[in-house]
Amino acid sequence: MLEDLLHQFGYPALVLGTFLEGEVSLLLAAYLALRDYLSLEWVVLCAFCGTYASDQLWYHLGRRHGREILDRRPRWHALSDKALRHLRRYPDLWVLSFRFLYGMRTVMPLAIGLSGYSWRRYLLLDGIGAALWAGSLGLAAYHLGAALETLLDDLRRYQLYVFAALLLVVLALWLRRRLRRGADSEH
Repeated sequence: MLEDLLHQFGYPALVLGTFLEGEVSLLLAAYLALRDYLSLEWVVLCAFCGTYASDQLWYHLGRRHGREILDRRPRWHALSDKALRHLRRYPDLWVLSFRFLYGMRTVMPLAIGLSGYSWRRYLLLDGIGAALWAGSLGLAAYHLGAALETLLDDLRRYQLYVFAALLLVVLALWLRRRLRRGADSEH
């Protein structure tokens, strides 16, 4: 039942999640791929589609209504100014890499659109950046999840030993404290 629901709604939910937010949706989907509920290849493809569509929307909104949107969101002014400074110094590099800076994903395409950056160039470089982001973060989350599962399995296997060691440490600290109190009370 759960597997059917994830197969039916997991991929569209991932596209929507990466369209709206990004990282958390991709991390969760990569974990579900690790558990064999989703396919990692489809997870990466869906994450690419969601983030790319979102970037393109915000870029075109920035081109047409950038100042109006920024005026309604004063908190974005400083981020937009920062983006424009970076864009002037390293335009193509900035377009390729902005999505890797957490919390900047929505305002950056808006600012890039506002700057007058070529839409054809943005279409291409943003596609490359979105593919790099979806592939690298998806694979990293998948392999990190696998490593954590291995570590947790090892901890479960040795949990009795870990518990005994912790108990000995606590007992030793308690005994040391007790002996110190006894020595202090003699003085």
